[in-house]
Amino acid sequence: MDIQFLQETLLLLLPGIPLTLALAFGSVLLGFFLALALALLRQSGLRLLDMIARAYVFIFRGSPLLVQMFLIYYGLGQFPAVRDSLFWPLLREPYWCALLSLTLCTAAYASEIIRGGLQSVPYGQIEAAWSCGMTRLQVLRRIVLPVALRQALPAYGNEMISMVKSTSLASIITLMEVTGIAAGLIAETYRALEVFTVAGAIYLAINLVLTRLLQWLEYRLTPHLRAQKSVPLVKHSRQAS
Repeated sequence: MDIQFLQETLLLLLPGIPLTLALAFGSVLLGFFLALALALLRQSGLRLLDMIARAYVFIFRGSPLLVQMFLIYYGLGQFPAVRDSLFWPLLREPYWCALLSLTLCTAAYASEIIRGGLQSVPYGQIEAAWSCGMTRLQVLRRIVLPVALRQALPAYGNEMISMVKSTSLASIITLMEVTGIAAGLIAETYRALEVFTVAGAIYLAINLVLTRLLQWLEYRLTPHLRAQKSVPLVKHSRQAS
């Protein structure tokens, strides 16, 4: 491969990284709150709310993200009510359409991850909190959510990494993130192998940093694991003395 061309390609693709990060982390952040609401609806015990959440998850998890993005970007503008609404200045922009489609899609997957985390909370801890006089809201905020999020973090980290890669679909609706710029370079140079190699390396670097951050966060949220690691050191020091 031509090393000089790879270096030049890297410099040309770097300006697309901020848009890629904005789409990825914006959709993950907004999708988290929507996913949490959907998971709570599933756990509410009310049949109507549970059916609404189930239908949402079935639709957005069962259909391709690319189709959802096309429907939002190209389809919503066909309705006069949408064009006359207050949301049209946002929905006519490809960035907001991409962010909306990514958010709706990741919320469907993340809601099931969070729901699994909620179900993993031992009921004994909830009963102990009630016996201490906590209200339902206090139990949810102090006991259920911290434990559930800690349990769901590894799987949710995989979803975050997946969303970073899914931002490449935004290039289909004219957004010039990393993949969009790469497609333009290939159209000019006809050197797809080199350009996509550099683009793939950029995604790998982003996900490497994200993986390390998730590992650090999981380490911070699991002090009992750190305590288990310190036990052999204590025993070894006592035997040496």
